[in-house]
Amino acid sequence: MATADNQQDEGVYGGLYVDKHVAYIKSLDKRHDEMEYWMTEHLRISGIYWGLVALHVLGRPSALDRDEVIGYVKRCQNADGGFGGHEGHDSHLLYTMSAVQILAMYDALDQVDAARVVSFVCGLQDEKGEVSGDVWGEKDTRFAFISVAVLSFFGATARMSVAGVVAYVCRSMNYDGAFGSQPGGESHSAQVYTCLAALAIAGRLDAVDRDRLSSWLAERQVRSGGLNGRPQKLEDVCYSWWVLSSLQILQRTHWVDRRRLCEFILSAQDADAGGIADRPGDVADVYHTCFGLCGLSLAGFDEYPLGAVDPVYCMPVDVVERAGLRSWMDKIPESWLAQ
Repeated sequence: MATADNQQDEGVYGGLYVDKHVAYIKSLDKRHDEMEYWMTEHLRISGIYWGLVALHVLGRPSALDRDEVIGYVKRCQNADGGFGGHEGHDSHLLYTMSAVQILAMYDALDQVDAARVVSFVCGLQDEKGEVSGDVWGEKDTRFAFISVAVLSFFGATARMSVAGVVAYVCRSMNYDGAFGSQPGGESHSAQVYTCLAALAIAGRLDAVDRDRLSSWLAERQVRSGGLNGRPQKLEDVCYSWWVLSSLQILQRTHWVDRRRLCEFILSAQDADAGGIADRPGDVADVYHTCFGLCGLSLAGFDEYPLGAVDPVYCMPVDVVERAGLRSWMDKIPESWLAQ
């Protein structure tokens, strides 16, 4: 019979398979004989970001080769200043954000031409203040957030119309207090996170209907303890991040049962090969591994010293502090802090 001490010797803490998750993440770039490796080439740089955040949360940030990762990220930058999901791929804000986050975690932002990155991001905002993900023009509240987030790393938010971003985000707010992907879009937990994070960076959290939104987010918890993205949908480990980070920004993580949420996340682990899936019984992937571990951190899992995660930037708190970007906390409405 396994005892608590035996489990810790095997890298298991309170049911969290720490060593196996680290080994799983390290193995991902070595699976060249698997179809999945090649089918996910288009988002390789985001995969590295997810893995690196997970390793930071697990307290193993040096598990990947720093110089190798930085070199790869630099090769993904294009002439327009943006980054593609892999070498030779077109630039997109999603992958530009991942690239900047990776470099920030390695304290290596000085290894790219900041002016080119800033120019790429600013060039995607139109005269109405709306932001596209790339030159093809798709608009989404995700891109509104990413634009101000990326520029904040370079101290360049004044180079774009932040007021325009705020206006677009506010037009995407629905009667239930939550947000959609664009004005009139269905409320969705992931879009709530991006909109709240954008407003936090802009210092405009006062625009939120805090009580109504907090209630909508709390209602995302289902019987299993997990969280879903919108009403009548299945629970999914990734929403442990999207919902809980939003509640953290709102100062209301206590509005959900965090113990039961931790149990749900742990139940979705692959106890043999490592990694976390979207829900129990499914195949693990690095995306859900990252957001499951971030969810455990925000939920206060205390069986292992998980690294603290900033709810706005989805990065280790110490990295965000080093970048001087925790100032968003100084802009939280005073009335929120008094409750």
